[in-house]
Amino acid sequence: MRLAFLGTPDFSVACLAELVAAGHEIVRVYSQPPAPRGRGQDLKPSPVHAFAESLGLPVRTPVSMKAPEEIEAFQALDLDAAVVVAFGQILVKAVLDAPRLGCFNLHASLLPRWRGAAPIQRAIMAGDAVTGVQVMRMSEGLDEGPVLMGEQVRIDALETAGSLHDKLAAVGSRLLPVALAAIERGSAVEVPQAEEGVTYAKKIKSAEARIDWTRPAIEVDRHIRGLSPFPGAWFEAPSDKGPVRVKALLSRVENAEGAPGAVLDDALLIACGDGAVRLLKAQREGKGAQDAEVFVRGFPLATGTVLA
Repeated sequence: MRLAFLGTPDFSVACLAELVAAGHEIVRVYSQPPAPRGRGQDLKPSPVHAFAESLGLPVRTPVSMKAPEEIEAFQALDLDAAVVVAFGQILVKAVLDAPRLGCFNLHASLLPRWRGAAPIQRAIMAGDAVTGVQVMRMSEGLDEGPVLMGEQVRIDALETAGSLHDKLAAVGSRLLPVALAAIERGSAVEVPQAEEGVTYAKKIKSAEARIDWTRPAIEVDRHIRGLSPFPGAWFEAPSDKGPVRVKALLSRVENAEGAPGAVLDDALLIACGDGAVRLLKAQREGKGAQDAEVFVRGFPLATGTVLA
């Protein structure tokens, strides 16, 4: 089919690759404008932008798809369909109605649970046992359209947002060409979303990344894994040079008690409001991520130390 692809982060790259491999004609790729990245904060293209250019695909990076000139340009593409995977902008009705068959979105949750911007992180933070990916027909409402196809994915005990992201991207990239083939044949069945069980996955804000050791260990553990590797749940540890910010990147719940924030042994067992978490991976400011045994060799946290 003659397609436009709209996507921005790493999650979307595999989907674009699979659509190209399936033989679809990608007449235009849309992505968010280049943004400051890395230590130098130089303007760099998004992962989808860079990948599309490597394939020689035409890329457009509008500040807003609501601009009249962008709507007209999109309508002029004479598309069979448009595919949206974590694009990062709301599409207005004139855009949604432009392709002959419509616009279709691959969403990383089991709708109507976790509509919105951060479904992967929120599923882990809420303690969900399963999640998944679904292909839906887009409507003007936020992730409210009927679902055409989906697949469940289990959330493991040591799952992080990063590992779940990779699982869902792999499943979604395989599912998307199958769904598009059914759409092209006219055999796709559209199932309206349930009216019950709607939840919203709000965008992750930096203010919620700090760990609150007074919360139950099960919640602290989910918080840590749900924000790993980015932005990373963090705490402050005392040192001779003052407080040091440490990101907790992987943890598990253990049966131990103590004052919230107290280090209970020499291997990063930290007391919470109820129970304790053992940090399995951590990262100091200015350092790379390290497994716990390596971390404590370079930055020991003695039993009795209180973390903030």
